[in-house]
Amino acid sequence: MESKNQSTNSKTAKSSPSETGHAKNAANFQSLISFCIGFGATYNPIKDSLKVTSLQDLLLNVQNKLGNTKAKKTGFDNATNNRKNAFTDVRSLSTKIVNAYAVSGADQLGINNIKSVNRKIQGAPSKKSTAQAKDQEPETKQISNSQQSYDKMVDHFSGIIEILTQNPSYSPNENDLKIAALQEKLLDMKTKNAELIDSYTQYSNAMLERNQIMYNPLSGLLQTAKEVKLYVKSVFGASSPQYKQISGIEFKVRKGD
Repeated sequence: MESKNQSTNSKTAKSSPSETGHAKNAANFQSLISFCIGFGATYNPIKDSLKVTSLQDLLLNVQNKLGNTKAKKTGFDNATNNRKNAFTDVRSLSTKIVNAYAVSGADQLGINNIKSVNRKIQGAPSKKSTAQAKDQEPETKQISNSQQSYDKMVDHFSGIIEILTQNPSYSPNENDLKIAALQEKLLDMKTKNAELIDSYTQYSNAMLERNQIMYNPLSGLLQTAKEVKLYVKSVFGASSPQYKQISGIEFKVRKGD
């Protein structure tokens, strides 16, 4: 009789994240191919896409797409962190700039202008970060909204620098507040922002390519697996041990992450 702990472990194993998703589909497809090979010469479909060599080629392509998607996801995560680090101190830096500007001899109108821009900076980027929850596909809408916020941050910081350059009396002794240092900071912000945009594009394209080869309703891995099962069923019969070997192999649509 199965113990309580064994039963609990069994249930845990069934729901383990490692047994779900794209990688599990690929692993199950590999098992399906192994059974087809084991059927020997009896497994002889007329459709080219169901032949063992074609199945093996499809599996290889799927594995390559999975690897590429994982690599692009890592690049996107790294770019997200790099941009976050580049923008982390912008709000506090902007406040320091405003205070330094206020005691530089600038007129009140100029001070009001730079304070107005600073207020905009303090409100961006959005609290909704581009960092994604683990094992979930990035939400396009959230990415877009957050991207707009970072773009605005760059624009507002650029506006502050423009105000400073038009005030000859602004000449602080602190190196991090000098215009040259602020221009370098702005360039770094623009660079990190552009790198994230590019990395997300690459990651998004990789997911599309992976989803196409796995879930295309006509030629994807899941459709091919379905047709293999039907062929085996037609050759050996629905109640045959051969069909029972493969009928329970699961394939699930999962287009996220």
